[in-house]
Amino acid sequence: MTTTDTAAITAVLPEAFDERWSRLPGIQVDGRRITIEPAEYFFRFESSTWLVADWELVKAELLDVEETTESAVEQLALEFIKTHAESTSDAARVLATAYEVYAYLIRDEHLAGLGLPQITTEHLRMLREAATLMALNKVERDGHISNVGPCWFFPAATSVVFDLDDEMGGLLDEVYHGGWFNEHRRIESIKAHAALGGRLVHGCQSVPDQSGGVVAPYGASMATFRDDLAAFKAGWIEQVYAYRVSPAA
Repeated sequence: MTTTDTAAITAVLPEAFDERWSRLPGIQVDGRRITIEPAEYFFRFESSTWLVADWELVKAELLDVEETTESAVEQLALEFIKTHAESTSDAARVLATAYEVYAYLIRDEHLAGLGLPQITTEHLRMLREAATLMALNKVERDGHISNVGPCWFFPAATSVVFDLDDEMGGLLDEVYHGGWFNEHRRIESIKAHAALGGRLVHGCQSVPDQSGGVVAPYGASMATFRDDLAAFKAGWIEQVYAYRVSPAA
């Protein structure tokens, strides 16, 4: 593991997270307060800066803007990021921003449209919590993955924290990177992720591949991203599953 010499990250979020996140190393949840020890929590932690934009500004100036034949939604998001995003070393600010992004994107009103009766509002809460923590992962512009935490491997992390079996863990992952982001939702996602300085990209094609996702800067090399991810994912996924409290049913 490579890690920067970074103090503990502490954030107080609007709602309490599930205390079972503390099953993973380096993270403690006490109601709304989350404390992360980077050296223990991350598999790789090489960068302690992130790009963020004010969520209220995103809501006011970007979410309702429609793309045109001359200006695609990706261009709108990129221009917004260039104008309004700033680098921060305040990880708590990143988590707070991510919480707002995913409270908006993964909201209960979309549940009926999934067509999956086995997915409940409780499952959406799991998605929001995991996605919030994923915001600390980072990809550099050259495609190198600089920060990797357990939530990169979404089904593995949620199976440990929420006692999901493989089938439900996989289904929840499919909801996250598949059915949840149809074209209408994809457009919404691109706009919302401007608050986290980039766009949501996935390293996987389907559940069995389990290569996770990250908010990457526009222009990042996806070829380097793919190769870097392929080199480390198998061993780290295995380490995440090792923290299961009991074998899944």
